[in-house]
Amino acid sequence: MNIYVGNIPYKATEDDLGNLFAEFGDVMSVKIIKDKFTGRSKGFGFVEMENDSGQKAVDALDGFELLDRNLRVSVANSEQDDDK
Repeated sequence: MNIYVGNIPYKATEDDLGNLFAEFGDVMSVKIIKDKFTGRSKGFGFVEMENDSGQKAVDALDGFELLDRNLRVSVANSEQDDDK
């Protein structure tokens, strides 16, 4: 399951997100999207997990406060859905 994570604090790292989501199961990948020119976080990213543990993480972490910001966590739209 690919999980969208929005409103990520600019100081948060991929390790921070990975550790947070790992409380719910195995994390396969974490990617914070960065500006290609400045290298600064754009404040959103994606976490990939197994479906069951991923859904638990989405349910538990949507609205979770990380470094004074409330995360927005939801199941990411797949590219296949976008092609319809």
